[in-house]
Amino acid sequence: MQTGLVIFDCDGVLVDSETLGNRILVEFVAEFGLTLELEEAILLFKGCKMADCVAVIEQRLGRMMPPDFVSRLRARTAEAFERELFCVEGIEAALDKINLPICVASSGPMEKIKLALRVTNLLPRFEGRIFSSYEIGSWKPAPDLFLHAAKNMGFQARYCTVVEDSVLGVRAAVAAGMKVLGYANSSEAFLLEECGAQIFDSMYQLPSLLSQH
Repeated sequence: MQTGLVIFDCDGVLVDSETLGNRILVEFVAEFGLTLELEEAILLFKGCKMADCVAVIEQRLGRMMPPDFVSRLRARTAEAFERELFCVEGIEAALDKINLPICVASSGPMEKIKLALRVTNLLPRFEGRIFSSYEIGSWKPAPDLFLHAAKNMGFQARYCTVVEDSVLGVRAAVAAGMKVLGYANSSEAFLLEECGAQIFDSMYQLPSLLSQH
């Protein structure tokens, strides 16, 4: 069935934020006495909602984090995004060639998504077509966010293709009854494929992959 709508995740798909965001988290939790390797943090937290991330941190530390932990972490992350965030290589060229309706569906708060898209100059491409888990109170791997995005864009699930980079995101897309393209390097490709994604490793490939769906 031909794709009518392309739904993009944000972190790690449109913007190269996974390493940067997790580096800030690793540095911050170190101040509370928790040592995490960057690779471990990415594996633990990729695609996760913030409450689940905090729960893992608290479990490892054996104590509760302070009430302002999340707001301070978000502030530090925003500062790092302003300084260091870039879009994923090849995504602008891909978007230039995709002649289909597009939108963003991300687990992050709306202000974080818009900040990430603004500093990478991608916001004009998605303005008014950005959907956040925080708006509906449901997070991946539940299918609700993708179904919410599709409904608002006027498409049935079977006409949608999701572009994701996390296991939780792929599982959400599959649960929604949508086709899913998994953007992954070799170490993560197997995990996404196992969940039901068709794998690709360069955004320059995306337009031709979408034309086949």
